[in-house]
Amino acid sequence: MMAGGSPRPPGAGGHWRFIQHLYFHPASRKMQNPELKFVVLGTGGTIAGAATDASDNIGYLAAQRGIAELVRGVPALAEVALEAEQVAQLDSKDMDHTVWRTLALRCAFHLARPDVAGLVVTHGTDTLEETAWFLQRVLAPAKPVVLTAAMRPATALQSDGPQNLLDAVVVARAVGAHGVVAVLGGQMLGARDVRKVHPYRIDAFSAGDAGPVGVIEEGRLRRFRAWPQHGAALGVAVLPTDATAWPFVAIVTSHAGASGAVISALRAAGVRGLVVAATGNGRVHRELEHALLEAQRDGVQVLRSTRCGNGRVLDAETPALPSADDLTPAKARVELMLRLLAPAG
Repeated sequence: MMAGGSPRPPGAGGHWRFIQHLYFHPASRKMQNPELKFVVLGTGGTIAGAATDASDNIGYLAAQRGIAELVRGVPALAEVALEAEQVAQLDSKDMDHTVWRTLALRCAFHLARPDVAGLVVTHGTDTLEETAWFLQRVLAPAKPVVLTAAMRPATALQSDGPQNLLDAVVVARAVGAHGVVAVLGGQMLGARDVRKVHPYRIDAFSAGDAGPVGVIEEGRLRRFRAWPQHGAALGVAVLPTDATAWPFVAIVTSHAGASGAVISALRAAGVRGLVVAATGNGRVHRELEHALLEAQRDGVQVLRSTRCGNGRVLDAETPALPSADDLTPAKARVELMLRLLAPAG
């Protein structure tokens, strides 16, 4: 049973869903179409976290408050027709493929509804960038899917969650909004570009060289460029129901003294794809490179990213190890996994 005595949905397994309709229709509400609504999907994270001491910003427990409570905690959202649904409740460091599939299915379901104009997804900060790219590649939605999060728990003296949630709804309601974006710290960042760049500060996210797509200022979105476009949707049908059937893709790092031993161990464990977080402009230690080339010859898919925080891999000629271009190692892992699930042609 869930809170309030509601039964767990059939087939929910370890990840239950709780849908609460939060319809607000005050006379002062101004919407382009009063029949359209927005859905907020909760997955847990720091934005839903709680600490025993309001001054404690690191000793909290993530995923302690439900999404309906978070929505009710932002008074300005009372002017928007919203539905709140709890898709999962976890610390995003523990995000897994089962939750990803469930989230993608719920997003696809709501995006297909003609009465829904857009989605907001609350998420933990640790793996938000991976989920953003995963959802963009799987869904490539014609409606907006806006991820948001917080660096401070809901109990903090300076909690950033309420403002980020409000800003995310502002972006979801913007005219012409589409695709997957992230909204944090007053910035709208594209799914391909968003990355966490600081472990503690509230302004912990960046879009690297690309910069923000826009900023949110006092309830209004100011865009600097067009909404991001990232290709066709792979579709949720490519995602295996059994999490063990997802291809095993690992990240290895090139560094001083690197060897090929880790590659040998991963191959013995059944790895199907390898992303190397290379030094500088995609440079790989000779011992590690030798092992990666050998694995590639034997059918293991390889992508070469850079461990630098910004920039992209630039190659003077066709490389022996394919480049991940501007994808971070974490996103390159998602990309390679999806390529293995839905090979071209």
